[in-house]
Amino acid sequence: MHSVKTPNTSSRPKKQKLKSPLPMRDGVSASRVWLPKDENSEWVTVLDFLEERFPFINREIIQERMLRGDIVDETGKPFYKNTPYQSELFLFYYREIPDEPEIPFKEKILYKDDNIIVVDKPHFIPVTPTGRYVKESLLARLKHHYQNEDISPIHRLDRETAGIVMFTCNPEIRGAYQSLFQKRQVDKTYQAIANYSDDLELPLTHKSRIVKSEPFFIMKEEQATSDKPLNSETAISIDEVEGDMARYILKPVSGKQHQLRVHMMSIGLPILNDPFYPKLLPCKGEDYSSPLQLLAKSIRFKDPLDNQIHSFTSERQLEL
Repeated sequence: MHSVKTPNTSSRPKKQKLKSPLPMRDGVSASRVWLPKDENSEWVTVLDFLEERFPFINREIIQERMLRGDIVDETGKPFYKNTPYQSELFLFYYREIPDEPEIPFKEKILYKDDNIIVVDKPHFIPVTPTGRYVKESLLARLKHHYQNEDISPIHRLDRETAGIVMFTCNPEIRGAYQSLFQKRQVDKTYQAIANYSDDLELPLTHKSRIVKSEPFFIMKEEQATSDKPLNSETAISIDEVEGDMARYILKPVSGKQHQLRVHMMSIGLPILNDPFYPKLLPCKGEDYSSPLQLLAKSIRFKDPLDNQIHSFTSERQLEL
């Protein structure tokens, strides 16, 4: 199931650590949803609530999952089609995508210890479950491979972007590694292929204010003000030129969503095969013929636990 409509959740607890009564399945951890107190609702049964909460899932499919015992309360007790609605508790369920497409590319593990996993990610694989991909996400693949439900990403890469991405294996030390990115203590280098222009003086540093746009997954630049300051910065240089194309080296200082893609578009050099910028293109489905030419090439940082310097480089290369 995947969520579309969110009912009134004013009584939902802000944060609550609660272990799922459902075990991990094929690398996918159970999701949860809060059953709110809503005196104006017409939810007679839990099934009524789920039908409204997940309007794109057929009622019969929800009933089938209930019959399998895949929708339970906090104690693991199953909900059935006639179970009366019960407010102010969590419901646990497995997120399932019927006929989920198989992504025909495999990640490579570059490094693993008791704390972190460093992965060289191919294009087209999402880091976490999203849209039509749950089991095929990199996170689910790693959880399934290592049989470890505690694996979690430290940072993110777009599905379209290939290269280095890091995960933690232990929730107790996750915050220490996440703070490296929050404090900008990680040196990140990307490669990108785009048109070459001899009118542009490089290297340069591009700074701007990036905000959400429409549709919701698109970003844009807006004029910075004293109340709304600059929030993104990227150093851009040329690595190699061949004809009218060039491979660029991008070093982001900040980490805004789609930052490199927006910055390259802003200077008149949109990244080759970008389906979002400068124009949103129709979804290509399972067409893998034109990957976005953006690669998280390397990452370097001081380990927050033992002060050891880590440096990892993708084995992939963007060819001109």
